[in-house]
Amino acid sequence: MPRTLAVARIWLEVNSFSPVPSVLADFENSEWAAGPAVLDRFRGTPTELGAVAAFADANPGWQVEVLRCAAAQPGGPMDDGLFDAFLEEVRAGLAARRWDAVYLSLHGALATERRRTPDLDVLRMVRATVGPVPIGASFDMHANMAPEIADIADVAAGYKTLPHIDMFEVGEKVLGMLVATVEGRLKPTGVILRAGRIIHSHNMRTADGPMKDLEAIARDLTQGPILDVTPFGGFPWADTPNTGASVMVYADGDHDAARRAAETMAEAIRRKAPEFAVVRPGPEEGLRQALALGTGPVAVVEAADNIYSGGIADTPGLLQALLDLAPAEPSIFAFFFDPATVARAREAGVGGRVRGTLGGRITGDFGPPVPIDAEVVRLTDGVFVNRGPMLRGVETRLGHTAVLRVGQVDIIVTEKREPVNDLGYMDLHGIDLAQVRLFCIKAKNHFRAAYGPVCRAFVEVDTPGPAGVDLARLPFRFAPLHEYA
Repeated sequence: MPRTLAVARIWLEVNSFSPVPSVLADFENSEWAAGPAVLDRFRGTPTELGAVAAFADANPGWQVEVLRCAAAQPGGPMDDGLFDAFLEEVRAGLAARRWDAVYLSLHGALATERRRTPDLDVLRMVRATVGPVPIGASFDMHANMAPEIADIADVAAGYKTLPHIDMFEVGEKVLGMLVATVEGRLKPTGVILRAGRIIHSHNMRTADGPMKDLEAIARDLTQGPILDVTPFGGFPWADTPNTGASVMVYADGDHDAARRAAETMAEAIRRKAPEFAVVRPGPEEGLRQALALGTGPVAVVEAADNIYSGGIADTPGLLQALLDLAPAEPSIFAFFFDPATVARAREAGVGGRVRGTLGGRITGDFGPPVPIDAEVVRLTDGVFVNRGPMLRGVETRLGHTAVLRVGQVDIIVTEKREPVNDLGYMDLHGIDLAQVRLFCIKAKNHFRAAYGPVCRAFVEVDTPGPAGVDLARLPFRFAPLHEYA
């Protein structure tokens, strides 16, 4: 008789200071599905659900059933009613039959208006429903980890790369440990320690800098009984009691070894924490620095409104500075989330004109709207398939989009709030970056996986936004701000 594996997923990184809540439509545009269609969609992709599909294909002795899988781009707090509905649907699915194992794909920085630790609440519900059945979970590097998670999840691991190009490998590892636990080949035990530091994610890339050093230490500690060591940078804009850096260690049968490794890793995080601090120029100075670097494309990065940090794609700071500069060579601004402006562009048609404003539509807290008088130079249906390496083969849906030209500046405007992470985004809009001098982008780290090889340099600027550098400006209620490094 085949063994049974239940799979469920809720993946949302919450910026508690975003004025845009995360609702059902956000999930439906990215991922809100269940059943075999989930594996069909992600089979062959470098994702956790891609790993589940590969596991199902390679292990006919296991029957894999996919319960509700939900993912949305980072945004404001998840609607409480929607979270409760997700929780009840998964509970009912788990209660409907007997399972040999459960695999959960979680983010770790989820929050709702009412709940402070929803990821932990998911695990508690699963444990209460399935009893002693082994549970495995995977987490994002930016998870704000509750120590109690290690008391519930039999096995777990988190991403080790930023940009996140190891999602498949992490899912595969958790599934492998889970099967070994079911078969009695592993007796896993886990420890999660909070490092007592809130650190910025601006400087958390794993190709260089302090996070690269921490990942090297984690690899060195993964020996003997130690199955996995994951340092978590945390996500500082999710206002929860567990906001901040942490470490998770799983070992085979040796809890003391797991704790010693966790203590070593936590001390390394505390030692390295000051290196994560960043100072960024304002947009005017950043643009001047970019022009001084010579030929392009030079990416000018507006991280404070980065979608992957819960940005709203509506802050005007960098666009205003770019239009004030009036560059003499072709430049790109990606992007604004403004369905009404896209509708006006579609009505005007290619070659027509759109007059109005961009930015400051959702809130005026980050600056006033920018007046524009633009020519419509391209319209698209907003659908493309990612070229990778991150999310290779996964379809992205931007809604209808428009490219608006003001002087030498082309501004991309979309109906949906989706990040600019893949070169397929440029292909869709007919943009050859080799011909661009300034590439202004609302992004931070993830886009570098695709754009790093084609950009001459990167200049990061600080502007007012929901994910700005100065955390002291934000109205935290729950995060332990005394831990801010």
